[in-house]
Amino acid sequence: MKLVLFCHPSFMKSESMPRFARMIGQAMQGKGLDVRYWAPRPWVYRFFDGTRLAKWAGYIDQYVLFPLEVRLRLLAQGKDTLFVFCDQALGPWVPLVKHRPHVVHAHDLLALRSALGLIPQNPTGASGRLYQRYIRWGFKQARHFISVSRRTADDLITYGQAQPQTSAVVHNGLSHPYRRLSQAEAYARLKSAGLPITEHGMILHVGGPSWYKNSAGIVHLYSAYARGHAHPLPLWMVSSSHRNADVQAALKDVPPQGQVLFFQGLENATLEAAYSVAAAFVFPSLAEGFGWPLVEAHACGCPVITTDDAPMNEVAGPLAYYLPMLNPEDDMQAWAQTGAAVLDGILCEPAAQRAEQVERRIAWASQFTTQRATDRYHEIYQAIMVK
Repeated sequence: MKLVLFCHPSFMKSESMPRFARMIGQAMQGKGLDVRYWAPRPWVYRFFDGTRLAKWAGYIDQYVLFPLEVRLRLLAQGKDTLFVFCDQALGPWVPLVKHRPHVVHAHDLLALRSALGLIPQNPTGASGRLYQRYIRWGFKQARHFISVSRRTADDLITYGQAQPQTSAVVHNGLSHPYRRLSQAEAYARLKSAGLPITEHGMILHVGGPSWYKNSAGIVHLYSAYARGHAHPLPLWMVSSSHRNADVQAALKDVPPQGQVLFFQGLENATLEAAYSVAAAFVFPSLAEGFGWPLVEAHACGCPVITTDDAPMNEVAGPLAYYLPMLNPEDDMQAWAQTGAAVLDGILCEPAAQRAEQVERRIAWASQFTTQRATDRYHEIYQAIMVK
C-alpha cells in the first residue's frame, strides 16, 4: 500500500499540522509503507509574501494551481494508493480523489461553527463565512473520516453535512512523554528556567490566546478564590496573553493578595515540571478540538478542573473536576464563585486521597500514546483499501 498525504502548504507557517503530517508519515514508513507528501508550492505567494495580498496569492497557489498539479500526478498513481487528508480544512481538494481510496483526518469544526453563527463569542466576517462553506463543500464529499474526538465526529455530520461510509474516533497521542517528576527534580527545573516557584506551588493554566480558552474567566475564577485566602497560591498563565481587553478588565478584579503571572515559550521539560508541582490545573475552555493540556496534566498527576462539555469531558474522563459551561448570558461572578469552591475543595483534599488520585490520573493518561494512535490509523487505512 502507498500513501499520499495531502498537507498544508509550508507558506501558511503552521506548526501543529505539519507536525501531525510528519508523525503519520514517519509511523507509516516504519510499517513499510511508501509515503509521499503533496502540498501546494508558493508559485504566486512568493511574490507577495509580507504584503496584504499574500493571503490571496496563497489561495491561487492552493485552489487554482495545485489542483492542476494534482490531476497530473494522479495519472501516475495506481489502485494501491490511499490518499490521506491530514486536516478537514484541506476539504477543497477532496473532490480530486473522491472516486479513489481516501480518508480525511478531522480535528475540530470550530471555524465552521463560528461561520454558521453558532459561536457568538467568535463572529466571522463575510469572506470567512464563504471560505468555511467552500471547505465544507469539499470535505463533505469524502466517504471516510478519522476524528480526534466523538464531538468532532458528531460535528462532521451535524454541521459539516458529511455522510460517511465509515467514521472512526482515534484520540491524539501525547507529542512529548510527560511524566510526574519528584518534587526535588521539578523545583530544580523550574528554578533553572528562572521561574518564581515557591514551596507551596501554584494554580496552573496552559493555553494560547484564542477566544475559546476562556482566559478572562480563569482570572475571574482565581480572583474569587484569592479573596477567600490571606495567602492564596499564585496563578500561572502559560502561553496566554494579558493584552486581551477582557483579560485586562479581569486582572483589575484580582485582590491585592493575589498574583497572576504570564509566561511564554516554556519548553516541554519545563511544562512537565510545572504540571508536577501545580496544586491544580485550571482549563475551563468554552470549546476545544481535543485539549492536549488535559492529558499532559493528568500524565503528571495534576488535578484538573475543566468544562463539563465535549470534548473536554471525553478527554479528561472521570478523574477531572467539572464546571458548567460559561455561556455569554451567564453571570460571570456566580460562575467564578462555583469554580473557586471546586478549587478550594481540591486544595483541601487529604494527602492520602490526593496520592491515590495521582496514580489514577497517570493511568488514565497512559492510553493517549502516539504509538496507539498510529497503530489504529494503520488499521483503518488497511480497512479502507480492502473496501
